Amino acid sequence: MIAPALLQGRDRYERVMDGWTDNTHPDAFTHTVVLRDDDQALELSVVAEPSPSYLIRTASCRPVAGALDPMLAASVEKLAGTPMVGGMSRRVAELTGSGPGAGFVLGAVVEIARLARQVARLPAERAARAAGGNAWECWQLDMTGWIDLPNSCFTYTDAGRSLFGTRTVTTPMQPDLYSSRPGQRRVFERKKVARLARRDGRLALYHSMHDNVHGFEITYEIDLTSGTIVRAEHVTPRLPYMGICSEPQRKIAALLGETADDGLRRRIQGHLGGETGCAQLYDLTADLLKLLT
Repeated sequence: MIAPALLQGRDRYERVMDGWTDNTHPDAFTHTVVLRDDDQALELSVVAEPSPSYLIRTASCRPVAGALDPMLAASVEKLAGTPMVGGMSRRVAELTGSGPGAGFVLGAVVEIARLARQVARLPAERAARAAGGNAWECWQLDMTGWIDLPNSCFTYTDAGRSLFGTRTVTTPMQPDLYSSRPGQRRVFERKKVARLARRDGRLALYHSMHDNVHGFEITYEIDLTSGTIVRAEHVTPRLPYMGICSEPQRKIAALLGETADDGLRRRIQGHLGGETGCAQLYDLTADLLKLLT
């Protein structure tokens, strides 16, 4: 029987993330996340360099609602000098420990790192080529602006690239994402809602993400007795490259019949991620599964 700790004493749990990026420095951005759930809320802000270093210069955390251990807030400040690359979650865990609120803080830091991968700092004349929704020009800017994009998902593989010119590909990408104006606020904005709910012998999982270039709404249902996923579907009203990013979205059906056990978070990499998958679909699903533990 699946019994998430977050549903103890209640049948519904919701976590909301509001995040945005401001162009505050000639060579760095300020990324801010407000993370809230039914019990607490915090604001975490990081000044960090863009790709390729993703180096944190300063970090701060403050409570918005509920109690936040002052030691946790102080530990976040020690992230200065840490690059937001592989191993960052381990570094956060080392600083925050495993006490109450530590996992919530880690979740906010992870969202900050994801924001950092949505804005670049390219020459303005090069970024101007993104004007008018030219998908091929934007794809090339992506591969130049973010060091970790090549082969991170289907869209940024040779297979994804080969689809340009064979079909209609549209993009919502804009020049500001590659080269924002000095002092520009809210260069990039994102809202995510994750929800767990028990009803009629099932556990319903929902996760949405809407921002400048993505629109995802994911729904899973798990049979509470067997732990089997009996519903797996989503809608994607906005994708970075509609016509290419659309290809791996059908992979969500691979989760039907899967068992929501401790190993599922590892198995979904093969189902949803990698060079044939969608990084956003994988992350949104993985984050939902973390809420079950």
